[in-house]
Amino acid sequence: MTYRIAIIGGTGKEGKGLAYRWAKAGHEVVIGSRLVEKAQIAADDVNALLGSVFTKVTGLENFQAADWCEVVTLTIPFTAHQGMLENLKDVVKGKLFIDVTVPIVPPRVSVAQMPAAGSAAMEAQIILGDDTPVVSAFQNISYERLLREGDIDCDVLVCGRSKDARKKVIGLVEDAGMTGWDAGALENSMVVEGLTSVLIHINKVYGSRESGIKITGVNKE
Repeated sequence: MTYRIAIIGGTGKEGKGLAYRWAKAGHEVVIGSRLVEKAQIAADDVNALLGSVFTKVTGLENFQAADWCEVVTLTIPFTAHQGMLENLKDVVKGKLFIDVTVPIVPPRVSVAQMPAAGSAAMEAQIILGDDTPVVSAFQNISYERLLREGDIDCDVLVCGRSKDARKKVIGLVEDAGMTGWDAGALENSMVVEGLTSVLIHINKVYGSRESGIKITGVNKE
């Protein structure tokens, strides 16, 4: 199944990486930004990587992108998280909402610092309301891995209150070339988001940019 996917704040590395992966899988993808010109530049960057074979990515202003899509993906810095959610809550109502945001607080980015709501995704659910299923995913995957050809040697933990919403997002994880795992309730997203700071620390200590996670000891077949 293909979706119309808007990546809000998609001009950053993570957003462009997901746009690249999902466009390659045949989904219609729009990158959103506060400035449509900036969104289109990011879309052009992704299209240059895709070549002429795959569906082209386009750029729109954030509100327009969110209105157009079926699936909203939020990839913005945590400092802009609450404000963006407040601005978009009416237009995204009832849509599948994937929150990729990590509550990283500079300069201590390698130390987990969770917000009062428990996690960024839990904050999103509070602001957007129960009619909009929020799913937490993709926090532990690097931009470098997203641009790698073929399957990515990294897993994605998917949290949310709706089992059906988690299932749909796991399908999108697999479309992007990764293994998705049902990680349960949205409350578990605090652990997943916190892992990002752990991975940042590991990258720093061991001189990498691509550390990720793998689930072992489970047969998904």
